[in-house]
Amino acid sequence: MSRLATTSSAETNGVLVEVQSRYAEEESLPMTRRFVFEYTITITNNSSEVVQLQSRHWIITDGLGDVEEVKGPGVVGEQPVLSPGEGFRYSSGAVLQTERGMMHGTYQMHRADGAQFDATVAPFLLERPHSLN
Repeated sequence: MSRLATTSSAETNGVLVEVQSRYAEEESLPMTRRFVFEYTITITNNSSEVVQLQSRHWIITDGLGDVEEVKGPGVVGEQPVLSPGEGFRYSSGAVLQTERGMMHGTYQMHRADGAQFDATVAPFLLERPHSLN
């Protein structure tokens, strides 16, 4: 995991997904092995067609290699529709039992013509500052 950054960027079929993560020290309780991370995601439609985010699929791996998968409709209770050139930004979080981990995943996107594709969320690091590699 040491080569990952707390940011990532990937574009799939003209849909750009950018991520920035940070350690939420104010919500974490290291003595009880509760490490809270926040991430902000910006989705930009660089294609020439309208797209809608239908669902998400996250793969979260902690520092011990334990994996949790999260699937569900939309993001933060929304299924945003993005016209060409439009963007959508939201923030969410993850709680780990280790001070380091990583996330990656996909968003299932639907186009107005009925076509579907998975927009990639490139892997990004969840890291408590000054944690060991």
